[in-house]
Amino acid sequence: MKAEESIIYYRKQLDRIMLATSLLCSLVILFHIGYNRDVQVELVINRALEWCFYFFALALSLKTLTAFKSRSAVTPRVSEAILCFYFVAVTLIDNYHFAGAAGTQWVKPEWMYLGIFAVLVVELSKQTLFFDQFYFNPTLLFVLSFLLLILIGTALLLLPNSTIYGQLRFVDALFLATSSVCITGLSGIDIAHDLTRFGQTVVLVLVQVGGLGIMTFTGFFGYFFSGGFSYKNQLMFTELVGESKVSSVISTLYKIVFVTLLLEAAGGAIIYFTLDENLFSSNGEKLYATIFHAITAFCNAGFSTFSGGLNHPGVKFNYSFQLIIIGLYIMGGLGFAVIFNYYELITRYGAGLYRRIFHSRPIKHRSVVIAFNSKIIGYTTLWLLVTGFVICFLLEYNHSLREHETVFGKTVTALFIGSSPRSSGFNTVPMESLAFPTVMLIFLLMWIGAAPGSTGGGIKVTTFAVAALNITRIARGKDRIEIFGRMVSEDSVARALGIISLSLAYLGLSIFALTVTDPEQTLLSLAFESFSAFTTTGLSLGATSQLSDAGKLVIIMTMFIGRVGSMTLLIALVKKAKPENYRLPSEQVNL
Repeated sequence: MKAEESIIYYRKQLDRIMLATSLLCSLVILFHIGYNRDVQVELVINRALEWCFYFFALALSLKTLTAFKSRSAVTPRVSEAILCFYFVAVTLIDNYHFAGAAGTQWVKPEWMYLGIFAVLVVELSKQTLFFDQFYFNPTLLFVLSFLLLILIGTALLLLPNSTIYGQLRFVDALFLATSSVCITGLSGIDIAHDLTRFGQTVVLVLVQVGGLGIMTFTGFFGYFFSGGFSYKNQLMFTELVGESKVSSVISTLYKIVFVTLLLEAAGGAIIYFTLDENLFSSNGEKLYATIFHAITAFCNAGFSTFSGGLNHPGVKFNYSFQLIIIGLYIMGGLGFAVIFNYYELITRYGAGLYRRIFHSRPIKHRSVVIAFNSKIIGYTTLWLLVTGFVICFLLEYNHSLREHETVFGKTVTALFIGSSPRSSGFNTVPMESLAFPTVMLIFLLMWIGAAPGSTGGGIKVTTFAVAALNITRIARGKDRIEIFGRMVSEDSVARALGIISLSLAYLGLSIFALTVTDPEQTLLSLAFESFSAFTTTGLSLGATSQLSDAGKLVIIMTMFIGRVGSMTLLIALVKKAKPENYRLPSEQVNL
């Protein structure tokens, strides 16, 4: 027993050393990639990093050899063994195929950087689950995590090597970082032309982490590499991921990350074969564009590596590519709970149909698996998609759809125009060319947004549905809302009313502030900018790059509040009232 305790003690000390070393090495790598342009300095840095790489390989080998002699959890032991295999494999493989360059002798710099970052993620993840030693309001922690990520992204985008034409100004870097983390898509610069590959990768990472939430990644990697959750950890993540059962937190985190990566990989594989090879100078650039659009589409971010977005001549008439983008951002906007729910339904009926056809067994009709919330989200989303498509097709037939010659092309473009405003931010037609009634429709679609628990924004489709049902209830003289065999709670109705009121109040305040900071802009363009920022949509009538610094700060605040939620922010900042043991007489208010 003493031998095992000694092993555990020395492994913890080694973890601390690896964390400090990997953090220092990562900062050096960021300095080199983002700032350094001196070849001699590059040689010295890569040589020092190579020796650190060998240290990590040795440390991981020791941890792997001693881990299986202890009773620690299996998951971290396996993950460290895989990482150890990577380090050894890279060293041996590159030893045969790499003659040495850029200051290294045996290891290619790119593989070396990746390995060092992987060690940092592993070691840092082990430390993130010690929040239970302190008291944190989960909602406040959620808000602060986004602020921290925005500040990190701003610092990275300020590095000289992030841009092609000089260093970004602080306001522009903060604006782009906020837009990336809040998965909005608004930008005062052209990221296709103005950002280097390093800068574009920073944006991509911010979109991916911001889309799922930094706490989701923290919880997933923290559990995976440490091998366990404390009860306080489970309670905290129960609220953060919206899970009602404490026992289901771990499986929910795994499902969220797995489904995200699976859908992005599947969408990316199809995107790769739909893109024209003539648009790229190499297969590597094509692969990067594929990964970039798969991630930004699923996360509803709206960023593109094509100049002008998807209105670029190379993809404007690529309808197969556009359909994949539509499918990805609709899936991302449905929310993970809905995806899990419908996946369960499809697999259940698929298995029953298989047994019926191949084994002549009757289909078992079990209890309904579609949850109440999933039904509301599914029907409301379908209604909004069909309505938006039909109206846009009719309104734009003689406007923006005129240049599309085939009926199929007009149909796909109209579907894109009608579905994209609900938080995706992509556009295949110039926004300035849309008819005024279409712009008014886009205002409404942006405000409604996507589903709760998704990568989309807006007031959410459930809030819109409850508000619409409440109006119908009042008009019919009923005292409660009933739908799908269930009654909607009064707490849900009150929350929907609060979300709508807060959204309209903040939108009014944001538009007013923009009219003060940028009086030369039209009211329509400023209002559109505010709606797009608050609902994290990312569409613009062209005013983003023309905003003053004060105007950009207003939009930055609007994007942040829109992403974390005005109600969420209010809950995080306002102290909860203590429960009262009495109830006052009620009175009717004249409305």
